[in-house]
Amino acid sequence: MVFRILPAMTTPPDPNNPDSDSAAGGTSGQTPDPNASGGYPPPSGPPPSTPPPSSPPPGSYPPPGSTPPPPPGSGYPPPGGYPPPAGGPSGGYGSQQGGYGAPQGGYGTPQGGYGTPGGYGAPQGGYGAPQGGYGAPGYPPAGYGAPAQPEFSVGAAISYAWNRYKENPLPWILVILVGGVVTSAINWIGSALSGSDGGWAISTIFSIIAAVVGWIFQGAYARGALDEVSGTKPDFGAFFRIPFGPVILTALLVAIGTVIGFILLIIPGIIFAFLAYWSITFVVDRNLDPIEGIKSSFSVISKNVGPLLLLALANIGLLILGALLCLVGLLVTFPLTVMSSVYAYRFFTGGQIVPVGLVAPTAPPPYPPTQQY
Repeated sequence: MVFRILPAMTTPPDPNNPDSDSAAGGTSGQTPDPNASGGYPPPSGPPPSTPPPSSPPPGSYPPPGSTPPPPPGSGYPPPGGYPPPAGGPSGGYGSQQGGYGAPQGGYGTPQGGYGTPGGYGAPQGGYGAPQGGYGAPGYPPAGYGAPAQPEFSVGAAISYAWNRYKENPLPWILVILVGGVVTSAINWIGSALSGSDGGWAISTIFSIIAAVVGWIFQGAYARGALDEVSGTKPDFGAFFRIPFGPVILTALLVAIGTVIGFILLIIPGIIFAFLAYWSITFVVDRNLDPIEGIKSSFSVISKNVGPLLLLALANIGLLILGALLCLVGLLVTFPLTVMSSVYAYRFFTGGQIVPVGLVAPTAPPPYPPTQQY
């Protein structure tokens, strides 16, 4: 057997690159030395440092090759500039007050935050909710339950009264019958006793008693209508939850003013009676004293003469119609006139009108707390 000794394998030199022998780490045919400069892998230790660029001459700004600063008043800081140059707008980082180049409110948004007035994409007032109001059905925020109609309607007032009456007719019929019977009985007794000695005095006394009883029932009718409009169905006793003294005194003052007006060529008496029509209603509803009740009635009615005059004419027509039906029709038409009047009273005073079919709410209150007349 013959053994042939082969030469060691070497990398042939690149004829196109005369430096290939040195790049391989030695002479041709030899294994590269890893510790030699320029070999692979690179030697351990930090790379050779690069000499820093030459410093700019004193007083030059910015350094050569850097980005020039923005023009004055642009609202943006110079690149890498912290803190901002002296004399910039207050608020930080060369911006208007509020931070980061944005108007006050933060982060490039109008005041309120995050791109919208009021915060988080919602109108000012909070989280997309409209400002104010309880939001209950049938209670617009402007008047805590004022009617939704933009203008007062006589037909709507009478229709509302009719729907309320249908739901609770018996207490109204009973109160009207009791009022009529009591007043008639007092007048009959006064007429029967007036034939004796001093009959004129007895007749006058009983007439006054009958008038006082009639005024009390006026307050009772107003109380019942106020309860109906507030969403409560009053029973017989609820009609008489009234301040008796103020009601009687208010009715007396209105009667005196009306009589004086009639003496002055009649027309002033009609005007006074019309403007004072809600005096007892104010006293019963808000516990006002008689003078304040009359003043409040004058104030509200005088500002809404047109629609209220139409309502008064419609109610007079209902009373005439009820009287033509053998007086029995008054058991229906008279409650309608009272409730439609109280409906208008609540409408023009911004009071609470509960829609038919809804229960009486516990809140909001019947009137805005700062209502003035």
